[in-house]
Amino acid sequence: MSFINALFGKKETPSDHIEILDSTTFKEAITAKKVQLVDVRTSLEYKSGHIENAVNIDFFDRAHFNENFAGFNKEQPIYLYCRSGNRSQRTAKKLLQIGFKKIYDLKGGYKAWK
Repeated sequence: MSFINALFGKKETPSDHIEILDSTTFKEAITAKKVQLVDVRTSLEYKSGHIENAVNIDFFDRAHFNENFAGFNKEQPIYLYCRSGNRSQRTAKKLLQIGFKKIYDLKGGYKAWK
């Protein structure tokens, strides 16, 4: 540990809490155990096809964002995906702000999954 880190402590960055996983790694992680898996696309997108066991929480429903995620355990990892990765990245940053500790995001979104 460097003198600076010892003196001031290591400052955590968002990248310490948000990890982007390729589709293979993401699939292994969500099938290995029961996880918190959230599809942040619209309900129409979700109904047209989604990853098994994913809960649908529409990113664009900003008025209910916090309450939509209130039932999730902030201490447990949460896995996110959207269509291409943009909305899930924005969701991940918002989840950090409300106290989630570890967030995994599917690189390339559902398009990469298929």
